[in-house]
Amino acid sequence: MTPAGPRKVAAYLAALAGLSLTLAACSSGGGGDPAAYPEDDIEVIVPFSAGGPTDTVTRMVAEPMSEELGVQLVVQNVDGAGGTVGAGQAAAADPDGYTVLMHHIGMSTAPALYDDLAYDPVTDFKPVGLVTEVPMTIIARSDFEPETFEDFVTYVQENADTVTMAHAGDGSASNLCGLLLMDALGVQVTAVPYDGTGPAMTELVGGQVDFMCDQTTNTTGQITAGEVKAYAVTTPERIEALPDLPTTAEGGQPDVEVSVWHGLYVPAETPDEVVSTLTDALQVALADQAVIDQMADLGTAPVSEDQATPEAHAALLEEQIATWGEIIGAGQGG
Repeated sequence: MTPAGPRKVAAYLAALAGLSLTLAACSSGGGGDPAAYPEDDIEVIVPFSAGGPTDTVTRMVAEPMSEELGVQLVVQNVDGAGGTVGAGQAAAADPDGYTVLMHHIGMSTAPALYDDLAYDPVTDFKPVGLVTEVPMTIIARSDFEPETFEDFVTYVQENADTVTMAHAGDGSASNLCGLLLMDALGVQVTAVPYDGTGPAMTELVGGQVDFMCDQTTNTTGQITAGEVKAYAVTTPERIEALPDLPTTAEGGQPDVEVSVWHGLYVPAETPDEVVSTLTDALQVALADQAVIDQMADLGTAPVSEDQATPEAHAALLEEQIATWGEIIGAGQGG
């Protein structure tokens, strides 16, 4: 057989290289060129159950973001272990922009709560931008005896051995709020964990547990419908959606002040151009009047454009990791 000439060999190698690049682009799940992003649907992992507050916030912004990006944002609920299962799955995903994580304040508390955390919230993710900061409400089954927040405080302190408190699992926002409340009241009640706030709310409405602390995005509807008894909101000022609901400070518990911020993340090696595209779409969604109105109905609002950026998001995440590390460490005797 006659050996191939140099030109034929060079042409063969060039074609092989081109084929390799094509195969690599195809295996990346949506194309290897960040400038062409996005070309396929985007999976948004919500590390909590469907119907919960984080799921609600995600679905609010997913539709306008989908319209802006020209592809569908598909919500995937991956709950378990206080949000760490879904977050771990997102951290391990291909860094191509086709897997996005929506998480809340639990992203900053996980390092203090879990010794065997499979990811680092700072080094294994890139923040895309903050979405909203949601107030918490202290609510109870509709036939719970106390009528006011002051009555609630006294009742819980006097009956701590029989009172039950629902929450959505260790590290969840409802769990953290409950820990702050119990610390402020100087008692410990029986905590009843559920697999998400959706099931917890169902059990509370059904009267199987006494009370819980949860986000307005999950409680406003039940409060206004009279399905639960509401005692207080955990913000410095009353909120427009529930104007008759006093603050915890008004009820003599100023230390019980907490709100739950939500933000979008992608795996750490995701190209900056992809992150920028997602940030731009997020900002468009947060300026959408329908989103603004929906959030207002649930007692919250979109963050400002300055906060819906990777820089502001990263700064808050690191600050909150330090803050909650001290609080949780103190509570655990650390």
